[in-house]
Amino acid sequence: MEYSNEFNRSRDAYIKNTKGNTFISGMNDEDWFNLGKSDAWAGKPKVPPEQDAQAASMYDLGYSEGEIKHPPTETPKTQK
Repeated sequence: MEYSNEFNRSRDAYIKNTKGNTFISGMNDEDWFNLGKSDAWAGKPKVPPEQDAQAASMYDLGYSEGEIKHPPTETPKTQK
C-alpha cells in the first residue's frame, strides 16, 4: 500500500519537525483529511498535528469519517 506509506513518512517527518518547534509540512488539507481517514481504517490511535489548528481540524474530520465508513478494501457482510 504505497499511498499509505507515503502518508506515514510525511506524518513522521511532520511530527519530528514539530517536536523541535519547527513547522515544516508539505501536506495540504486534503492530505491531512485522507491521513486521518486512513488511520481510522487501520485502527491506529488518533494523533492530529499539534502545531497547526487547520491541519488538526482536517485530520479529525477525516478520522471521524473513517470511523463511520468501511475502508475501500473491506467488503460489507451481507445478511442472509
